[in-house]
Amino acid sequence: MSDNTKFLLDESKLPKAWYNINADMPVPPEPVLNPQTLEPVTPDFLSVLFPMSLIMQEISTEAQIEIPEPVREIYKLWRPTPMFRARRLELALDTPAHIYYKYEGVSPVGSHKPNTAVPQAFYNKEAGTKALTTETGAGQWGSALAMACNFFDLDLEVYMVKVSYNQKPYRRMVIENYGAEVYASPTDRTQYGRSVLAEHPDSPGSLGIAISEAVEVAAMSGGSKKYSLGSVLNHVLMHQTVIGEETLLQMEMAGEYPDVIVACTGGGSNFGGFAFPFVRENLKNGKNTTIIAAEPAASPSLTRGTYAFDYGDTAKMAPVVKMHTLGHGFVPPTIHAGGLRYHGMAPQVSALVNNGDIQAQSVPQLETFEAAMAFTRAEGIIPAPESTHAIAVALREAMKCKESGEKKVIAFNLSGHGHFDMAAYDAYNKGQLEDYEYPAEAIAEAMKELPKV
Repeated sequence: MSDNTKFLLDESKLPKAWYNINADMPVPPEPVLNPQTLEPVTPDFLSVLFPMSLIMQEISTEAQIEIPEPVREIYKLWRPTPMFRARRLELALDTPAHIYYKYEGVSPVGSHKPNTAVPQAFYNKEAGTKALTTETGAGQWGSALAMACNFFDLDLEVYMVKVSYNQKPYRRMVIENYGAEVYASPTDRTQYGRSVLAEHPDSPGSLGIAISEAVEVAAMSGGSKKYSLGSVLNHVLMHQTVIGEETLLQMEMAGEYPDVIVACTGGGSNFGGFAFPFVRENLKNGKNTTIIAAEPAASPSLTRGTYAFDYGDTAKMAPVVKMHTLGHGFVPPTIHAGGLRYHGMAPQVSALVNNGDIQAQSVPQLETFEAAMAFTRAEGIIPAPESTHAIAVALREAMKCKESGEKKVIAFNLSGHGHFDMAAYDAYNKGQLEDYEYPAEAIAEAMKELPKV
């Protein structure tokens, strides 16, 4: 075991390939369906939204997909990212557990999101795309794609969930600073946005609605614009696996191997990126790590949703996939973890949870902020509200060790910093935040609207 607190890899250790979980899935993949016909999608259907290179990655069963050199060169602006042992937090908790965290907040935009934004922009540029559309919740994805589009000279339109657009003006400004256009969704710019506003003029928006708007703009552009997304689909999670591959090397440096790993989940991108290489080690190499997905109690797709085929967006324009879902009509409460307010979950994450390879826990909002304050005061970093869910579950596990006297090794992904989320911390410190449990009757009602597959 190393006495170090900080574990740094040099650039030569930057992964040369992404890991594709499709190669090792213990359950056969479910088909992706056309939202109009509910028949398996064709590459032609998907090519309206994505370049063929990304479509081929989506369906690939090769374990390793080589990272193009121009992408690795941009990754070197911040990767490999550091891993820390949280020794001060261990002392504060008085736990025998060893706690490690991988810190993705060192990227230029402060989160894990550029790990996929950069390759998506690269492959679109290579395919001759001139402009992209996308949605964003809290703005981490929008700012990451804006940076990537700037690097590859692509135009970008961002549809930002209205409640986050108002709660997080600095993220909007970051997006604009990279030269992209950003709109508060639902907007009057799209047919679907106008239909939502006609029915709910004061709609706070949702990721499902913002996805619908971005997909509509790309689909109606006659090929001049493609759509890009920051989570859920296989190619997106695969690009994020640089996180877990680096962490495996850093755990070797630390001389320990995690008994438990944790990451927060909204659509599954930072979770898949951190966890999938550890899932591979469990499935293929005899490891036995407990892998936990941490989600908000206010948006509990894995812990309380149904595992079923559902639309990826509210307007039923995006492909239909089998996933844990709260129903595509889900409009979430205005909790501050804007990046986790999605009705569904990545199909691979959903299948692994359903198969028992991954566990899921939901965390109420106040517990996440309590955990964040404990972490900040011990380690000094202010985490993004999304990441606080991973911290809260890591603390739960560490306190179990305190009760049992076991010395477990716990690692979590700190997926971003909270510097643009200080209004949320201000509200917490003033006692203005409250817990919200998504009502069972709302979930039951939404299940009636699932597509009949």
